[in-house]
Amino acid sequence: MTREQYILATQQNSLPRTEHPQFYPVGIYGWRKRCLYFFVLLLLVTMIVNLAMTIWILKVMNFTVDGMGNLRVTKKGIRLEGISEFLLPLYVKEIHSRKDSPLVLQSDRNVTVNARNHMGQLTGQLTVGADAVEAQCKRFEVRASEGGKVLFSADEDEIVIGADRLKVTGTEGAVFGHSVETPHIRAEPSQDLKLESPTRSLVMEAPRGVQVNAAAGDLKATCRKELHLQSTEGEIFLNADTIRLGNLPVGSFSSSSPSSSSSSSPSSSAPRQTIYELCVCPNGKLYLSPAGAGSTCQSSSNICLWS
Repeated sequence: MTREQYILATQQNSLPRTEHPQFYPVGIYGWRKRCLYFFVLLLLVTMIVNLAMTIWILKVMNFTVDGMGNLRVTKKGIRLEGISEFLLPLYVKEIHSRKDSPLVLQSDRNVTVNARNHMGQLTGQLTVGADAVEAQCKRFEVRASEGGKVLFSADEDEIVIGADRLKVTGTEGAVFGHSVETPHIRAEPSQDLKLESPTRSLVMEAPRGVQVNAAAGDLKATCRKELHLQSTEGEIFLNADTIRLGNLPVGSFSSSSPSSSSSSSPSSSAPRQTIYELCVCPNGKLYLSPAGAGSTCQSSSNICLWS
């Protein structure tokens, strides 16, 4: 036996021996163990609910490899199907609708489309509101779908209407505050054309003449005070089967020879048609005078001075 073995055998024999040895348990017991199991169970339930909610969201939002919901990511850009709502500003380069459906932009207040330059300055704006449609730009144009013809354009200097015909359907017609320049004015078929100035004068001027033509109706010019027909270099020509001048004053004619009336036969008292002559005064006024034997518009002061 070696020395070390002898020492160990001696020490073991010298230790007091107890009849009932004590054991110390290792682990979690009691309420601590129950709390641990409760937290583990709660964590497991939370994970299951979280996984179920994630699967449900993926199913409802229709997540796919190409996108989510109505949003699809394609090679040409982003494609939205159905009704989409944007709560924040949207910055895009182009917006196109499907070939078989229109593009609808809807808002509870108004729809505003802005155009800016490279410096961020506002160059054009189109606002569609509940009360009006406003466009702010240097030039506003409306073009035809075929050919790109300008139908309407407006800027600070002029407004151009490029349509073949301008039609005004209002009962009050068209009101112009200033002059109107046009080569042709006509009414609809079977309708009357009326040019009227209720409180001022109506002036029609042209460097080479003004032509008023009524092919299948009457021509009527009415004024309250005076109607002037003036030709500076040419003449005024009235060509018609019958020309009537109504409400002209009638002048009196007296024969110079009193014996002619006394020598007239009784048969001369029979009614006969009176013939009048149209006479003109030096001031340009017209009057009617009964035509006598060899008489030619014997003007007198009491005739030419009528008002």
